[in-house]
Amino acid sequence: MQKQTKLMSMVEASTNVLLGYIIATAATYVILPLHGYQITTQKALSISLAFTAISLARSYILRRLFNRF
Repeated sequence: MQKQTKLMSMVEASTNVLLGYIIATAATYVILPLHGYQITTQKALSISLAFTAISLARSYILRRLFNRF
């Protein structure tokens, strides 16, 4: 079985996280107002971007760890 390259790990993680960003942004518009928060486009994009950066780092690190073992 061939190991995944670091570049392909990043491509996979980025694709996964980009889709997650789109879903998270849409969910932010729905979920936060249900909890009494007023949400603007800028806030939704900002909140989603912060969590997306965290998710990308987590996904890449886990992929590299699993690929090592």
